[in-house]
Amino acid sequence: MSQTEIERLEQQVSELLKRLHEARRDPELVEVPNYSFQTADGETRLSELFGNHVRLFAIHNMGQGCRYCMLWADGFNGILPHLESAMSVVLLSKDPPDVQRRFAGSRGWRFRLVSHAGSDYLREQNVSPQWENCPGAVVYQKKDGKIFRRAKCVFGPGDVYCSMWNILALGGFGEEDWVPQYRYWQRPDKLDDGGKGVVD
Repeated sequence: MSQTEIERLEQQVSELLKRLHEARRDPELVEVPNYSFQTADGETRLSELFGNHVRLFAIHNMGQGCRYCMLWADGFNGILPHLESAMSVVLLSKDPPDVQRRFAGSRGWRFRLVSHAGSDYLREQNVSPQWENCPGAVVYQKKDGKIFRRAKCVFGPGDVYCSMWNILALGGFGEEDWVPQYRYWQRPDKLDDGGKGVVD
């Protein structure tokens, strides 16, 4: 495909995204219950996750067993201070709080973490009716003492929420050409320092 055709497609995508963003400025609000979650410090409620903000960005993560969910969370972690200047941010998964904390520590994540443990929250707020525990995000809003869902999205290769795929596409890589890994370092055949204390 010629560069001119590629640029034309990019312009079309840009225009569609502008329309989508404009549509999301004033969506239909859906009232939701004040769900209960588990944290390392005990039980908390959805209403308590907003902090000083009226909007909450809730990342639906499948748990430590999903490398793709890890990739999205790695990306959000890098812009977390920027996100938190506009909304509160929380990462939810089915994993118990101690497992969440251990995995988050291994990744350097700074998110607030809560566990839904496969509760009513997962069933009622899942971002896709076709896929239980689907990765994605929900934005909640507080209004007049109530909590509403204002937006939701599904995460997957090629979406607009993970820049990795668009960057790979610039290099000519398709979604099937690359899979995220938990780590990329591999032990050399010979370690000049003897290898004492190395963790694979």
